[in-house]
Amino acid sequence: MELSAKKKNKMKPHKLPRTKEDVFFNIVNYTFFALITLICAYPFYYLIINSISNNELSALGSIRFVPNDIHLENYKEVLQLDGLSLAAVVSVARTVIGTTLTVLASAFLGFMFTQQKMWKRQFWYRFVIITMYFNAGLIPLFITMKTLGLTNNFWVYILPAIVQPFNIILVKTYIESIPASLQEAAEMDGANIVQIFFKVILPNCMPILATVAIFSAVAQWNSFQDTLIYITDQKLYSLQYLLYTYINQANSLAQMVKNSTGSLSGVVSAATTQTPTSIRMTVSVIVVLPIMFIYPLFQRHFVKGIMLGAVKG
Repeated sequence: MELSAKKKNKMKPHKLPRTKEDVFFNIVNYTFFALITLICAYPFYYLIINSISNNELSALGSIRFVPNDIHLENYKEVLQLDGLSLAAVVSVARTVIGTTLTVLASAFLGFMFTQQKMWKRQFWYRFVIITMYFNAGLIPLFITMKTLGLTNNFWVYILPAIVQPFNIILVKTYIESIPASLQEAAEMDGANIVQIFFKVILPNCMPILATVAIFSAVAQWNSFQDTLIYITDQKLYSLQYLLYTYINQANSLAQMVKNSTGSLSGVVSAATTQTPTSIRMTVSVIVVLPIMFIYPLFQRHFVKGIMLGAVKG
């Protein structure tokens, strides 16, 4: 019994005592990254506390660390803006549909570009990748979309963003790290290329697909320039573009108040309840918060996917 106990003690790894240099390094390391975390988180905290604080104090820049005179009137007013609900539906629809199609296209093209038997594989791969570096410009792009009938069309949000060369590179590199024996076994069982993609490759690509989904969802949700360029029908306005126009109206309203007289008492009253700063802060929170909820859902896949998708060339 004593001999076995001694053997167990010998097998247990002994922790080396921490030196003063180790303790000092840990303190500096944790302090540094804590400061980085605060620097990254503070802008979002600043938006939130200013959107729920006294509007006059917020406009003066007095709200910096602690909210003052908390209220939710800003959110009530902004959420009652005309067309906001329809614009929210458009943004959610383009984000969901666009992200789904982009992920599927990136996964399938990335998979096909790893297949040696694909006709002219190198040519098509380089043809797709070269579009990362060259484009025709805004005017030819607008003419192309108009010729295709995509102006004032919901699909102008979806179709141009489906094929993303960077995403294809990530997926292709990740698929190359999957053992080829899986596909060979499926081929021996009689599976065709589509069955191999959906039943073998796709289930093993969840980390990189989560990464691509995050990239695509953030881009779709935050985009408003395509609305500015291609859309004139108010029913197709995205949430970001609509809120952008309301921010501009708030700035114009503030300028009107500065130049107004006592006869514009209604305008003055409206400006005291909603200042450009309060609208800007509230709109920013409304736009940022929904997309922030996507990251926790895919966080465990994101780091693994982006690392494995970028290791091999």
